[in-house]
Amino acid sequence: MKKIYSLLLTCALAMLSAASMAQSIQGTVADPTGQTIPGATISVANSSQGTATNASGNYTLSIGPGTYQLQVSFVGYETATLPVTVRAGETVSANVTLQESATALQEVAVIGSRSATARTNIQTPVPVDVISARELKSYAQTDVTQILNFVAPSFSSNRQTVSDGTDHIDPASLRGLGPDQVLVLINGKRRHNTALVNINGTFGRGTVGTDLNAIPVAAIERIEVLRDGAAAQYGSDAIAGVINIVLKKETPWAVSALYGQSLSNTLGRNFADGQTTQVDISKGFKLGSKGFFNFGAQYLDRGATNRGGIDTRPLLYSGVWPATPAGVTDVVAYRQQLKAADDAKAVAAGLDRNNMRVGNAAVRNLGLLTNGAYSLGRTELYWQAGITNKQGNAAGFYRLPSQATQVDLTIYPNGFLPQINTDVYDVSASVGLKGKFGGGWNYDLSNTYGTNSIRFDITNTVNASLPTGSSPTELYAGKLIFAQNTVNFDVNKRYELEGILSSINTAFGAEYRVDNYQIQAGEELSYSFGQPSKSIDGRKIGTAFTAAGSQVFPGFKPGNELKKSRNNKAIYADFEGELGKRVLLGLAGRYENYSDFGSNFSYKATGRVTLVGDLALRGAIASGFRAPSLHQRYFNNESTQFVDSVPRQVLTVNNDNPIVRQFGVASLKPEISQSYSVGLTGKLGRSLTFTVDAYQIGIKDRIVFSSQFVREGAAATTQTINQILDAADPNRQINSVQFFTNAIATRTKGLDVVLTERLKFNNKSTLTLMASANFNNTEVTSVKPPSSIEGNQRLVNSLFDRQERARFESSVPRSKVNLSAAYDLGKWNFVARTVRFGEVTYINPNVPGATVSGVPFPAENDQTFVPKWVTDLTVSYQLTKNLNATIGASNLFDVYPDQAYINPRNNATNFSADPTLNYTGGLDNTSNGRFLYGRAVQQFGFNGRFVFARLSASF
Repeated sequence: MKKIYSLLLTCALAMLSAASMAQSIQGTVADPTGQTIPGATISVANSSQGTATNASGNYTLSIGPGTYQLQVSFVGYETATLPVTVRAGETVSANVTLQESATALQEVAVIGSRSATARTNIQTPVPVDVISARELKSYAQTDVTQILNFVAPSFSSNRQTVSDGTDHIDPASLRGLGPDQVLVLINGKRRHNTALVNINGTFGRGTVGTDLNAIPVAAIERIEVLRDGAAAQYGSDAIAGVINIVLKKETPWAVSALYGQSLSNTLGRNFADGQTTQVDISKGFKLGSKGFFNFGAQYLDRGATNRGGIDTRPLLYSGVWPATPAGVTDVVAYRQQLKAADDAKAVAAGLDRNNMRVGNAAVRNLGLLTNGAYSLGRTELYWQAGITNKQGNAAGFYRLPSQATQVDLTIYPNGFLPQINTDVYDVSASVGLKGKFGGGWNYDLSNTYGTNSIRFDITNTVNASLPTGSSPTELYAGKLIFAQNTVNFDVNKRYELEGILSSINTAFGAEYRVDNYQIQAGEELSYSFGQPSKSIDGRKIGTAFTAAGSQVFPGFKPGNELKKSRNNKAIYADFEGELGKRVLLGLAGRYENYSDFGSNFSYKATGRVTLVGDLALRGAIASGFRAPSLHQRYFNNESTQFVDSVPRQVLTVNNDNPIVRQFGVASLKPEISQSYSVGLTGKLGRSLTFTVDAYQIGIKDRIVFSSQFVREGAAATTQTINQILDAADPNRQINSVQFFTNAIATRTKGLDVVLTERLKFNNKSTLTLMASANFNNTEVTSVKPPSSIEGNQRLVNSLFDRQERARFESSVPRSKVNLSAAYDLGKWNFVARTVRFGEVTYINPNVPGATVSGVPFPAENDQTFVPKWVTDLTVSYQLTKNLNATIGASNLFDVYPDQAYINPRNNATNFSADPTLNYTGGLDNTSNGRFLYGRAVQQFGFNGRFVFARLSASF
């Protein structure tokens, strides 16, 4: 990385010294009322040269002698194009008045086509959403995933809780599919994945996504969301679509500061937490007359939130009710006395029954992303580079003093809440050359590098297997690292023809990519049973083993360490032709060969036909694929997971481990998709635009992270699961095993609708209205277990149980409706938005009616959470030409999802001695009353109202 940064710095210095200031174009950009427009973009057609207006709406563009087409644009206005001739040593004046545009909401998109022809989002042959910088900063959401969650109906992402590393990197979904089935690009270049694979009980379990929140919002010009399969154009992962983040170019100084927090009431309590401070800064600089350099930086400090319920376990110190002494006739009175004594002890010691942290992790995020280009005659040098450091703190399950094998009462006499601290570094750099060569061909040669690392430090913990009083309370648990380097070479040329085929754009390219995945071990005491390096045996309590390693997150062992790589070679061809002015057809094909599993060919055919006026029909047919990630193939560890409130030590084995072969699991192979879409787009009247697109995506050989195979007597091939686990763990610390395998096929059907309208009132005010919606349904169409367990239904259920099926079918909203209005009146701006998050369903692993705790398991635990509307409101005032103030609220009406069902027996005042009526926390999904808002489904979060104020300046 040092070499890359040195190269960029050397190039920048050379460009600054070579800049020529002999000629220039100067002017002012204003609206029809004469109000100047800061931040308007001035660019030279067919060139990388350009600038932007300053805070006063003025600009200066240094340029060589010649005749140019100057293009001036700003969000909400029609782009103006004017010819300008500049002579040697001359300064030319060019003032521009931009007209407010009824079609301004038809943002130009570059994703989804390799043609150089600019098309608005109603002219593209496949659906594309374009989210402008103004939309990114209009509301209270401070990071990219949350912004998209409320802006783009087909996108879904929520922060997770009590889920290890997933608390710190938000899993996301496009069109109801997994986090690893959407491809992310930065300026059209592939973005690397995170080092984290989600293994806990959340949406996206078993997947690897991209950390969108590592990209500073301050650096973003716009976000393009391609809602269609595009593996034939961009390669693996683009099954649901592609998110392309376009960085700012030359812009004036922009600084904003936000402060906000949750002010909410639920569970009979008032909450004021989640204090958030965000500072953004960005600026673009001219590099003489030949290029630009832009940077965007962000500082975000977000406090933790907690919406945990009260622990319902009657006894915190002794756990279960003891046997009733002989001679005691009133069992209820006896238990009431025990609870009173236990409560008194807890109060005296400060042990609170509100002992969990169920909510957002605390996060501190500092990021910088730069973007630049410089003309080298017929060739343009361009680059982007960035670094983000994110430090997070999340809590696990509280360890009560009664959980003897997990605590050390000499260190924590009242138990403890262990915490996972992450230190995430995300580094990226891309450099390229583009230009023209013989016969009008355009070329683009680039190298893009990215890496993501996650360090785990566990605090407020113990290794309970050490002699009492000797365990440290802070332990380093290891690190995950993923790195990717991609080399691309692309060429394209547009041919203007005569006849039926009026033009054709041809594009060809090649890609070479190398992926690398590493697991680094933690310190010995983070994973050990006892301390073998000092010949200290693990502690037992009677015959029971105490828990090894750091509580909440046992560290990676030396046996988990690995460093694995693979490479991929790809070639593609892409053709797009126009048959007159009414028909646009496209065809693309891509061949890829991976060093670890083999080859794949993907294709895509698109078409758009103008029916009448602005009404057009469009559609696409595509095949696609997703290569199994290195994480899915090689990740292995031990973790503590709570299932029905019971802690389990879970062994995750990688795809090469002999254990998975005993289950008949073969090497992972790619997921293969087939998708279809058809849509209608157009414009009604002067300003109402609409797009309606229906789609179907079928995927076979989807990779799943199996349910847990728990110690029991059922047969797996020729051995029992117990024997398999004993061979891997002679100390019998491991309770269950899980692994990755290709096991299911799914079919997703859906409909996307987008309507926009812009109304203008006497040149004094404008009202922008938008209505958009996504409706989707994913169905698991088949389950194909390995042949070795195919005849054993119990093991098949363990491979892919009813809860895992629900994660695919119903853990994200099946519909989302977004209604928004933005009203500009002089110096005032009012923005209101309400989003309807559709229903989600949680399915418990236990079948209703099955015997649990001696009684039939309640059917209420299969719970559907009804749709809810969440409303945001912001009000802005332009204090001066350079200063803007905004106040607002997200979730204005303090709406929460439905609370989880809680069984009547799960009650701290349940003193019954009847075994069918006595206390148990195992008959519902609340983990002893503490998770009243579900964590296994993803609707819209559960933090309630968030209020904020923002001050923004441009100069």
